[in-house]
Amino acid sequence: MDTYITARTIKKLREEKGITQTALAEKIGVSSKAISKWETSKGLPDISLLEPLSYALGVSVMELMSGDTVINKNQSSNMLFSKFYVCPVCGNVIHASGAAVISCCGIALPSLEAEDIDEEHTVSIMPVEDEKFITVKHPMSKSHFISFIAYVTSDKIHFVKLYPEGNAETRMQFRGRGYLYIYCNKHGLMKKKV
Repeated sequence: MDTYITARTIKKLREEKGITQTALAEKIGVSSKAISKWETSKGLPDISLLEPLSYALGVSVMELMSGDTVINKNQSSNMLFSKFYVCPVCGNVIHASGAAVISCCGIALPSLEAEDIDEEHTVSIMPVEDEKFITVKHPMSKSHFISFIAYVTSDKIHFVKLYPEGNAETRMQFRGRGYLYIYCNKHGLMKKKV
């Protein structure tokens, strides 16, 4: 990620929005000469203008600073397009039903890419009454543990947060076809079709 906005980003976003330099300048209360300087790398917007500039361009401050805009291609909100984000500082787990720009503890978080569940993280699914009892064969120490188990279908998510020194197990109702996700704090996100 760039440490500050680039001229290319401002110009690209302004042109995609279909507005002139003068119109953008009026929206944020600066001169059109200032916009021209920003777009030709002869100056940079003051930090106090980041929020109004991002609002005028229709993007988040994070998107403006990184130059990477997120276009929601998930128009039908199909939960199977879910993305998970985990903060490496505080351990916060964030779920989004599609691509998003997420930050936590001052860090821009990439979405986790799920691998197939491997032999080191064996998952057992047993029927119990009208639910499934899910167990992950995995240590649950303070330094190496399963952080969460989630079951995602096209219209819902069942999410269970787990903690070190607890058990890597839970009960869930499986309705329809979907994916079972587990997150190991050392090996990342894994999934299994169920």
